[in-house]
Amino acid sequence: MDKDDWTKDRVAYLKGLKTRTDHQELLVLLYDKPNRDKQDDRKLDVLVRAEKAAVRANKARQEAAHLIRSEEKAIKEAERKARTKRLIELGGLVDLAGLSTKDKGELLGAFLGLSRVADEERWAKWKQEGDALLAEREQSKKNPA
Repeated sequence: MDKDDWTKDRVAYLKGLKTRTDHQELLVLLYDKPNRDKQDDRKLDVLVRAEKAAVRANKARQEAAHLIRSEEKAIKEAERKARTKRLIELGGLVDLAGLSTKDKGELLGAFLGLSRVADEERWAKWKQEGDALLAEREQSKKNPA
């Protein structure tokens, strides 16, 4: 078998490893054997093909892991952006209600009080008033006077 560049480079790499698999060890020994016969060449060819396959498989595993990390990162980024958007919208509602000058403690206390209101009719009335103001604001954006 010809000592092609890939095999030469790979054997040099394998020699630099602290530990090698059994087939890598045999590959290095056969590659360095000065008087290989045809059977040795066939064994070396099989081992080189196996090593190439192992390299391709390792690369595929790395690419799959990178793809999974990228997907997880994209999901986290989308969640972060959605949260940021929601918080900005809530801040806009506080401003629209004319409460932006209030102290954080006052606002939190008011929100805590609101969170304890169980009267569905009161919530429905507040929703109606809020929806009307939002619709009015949206209309004024579309048709500025």
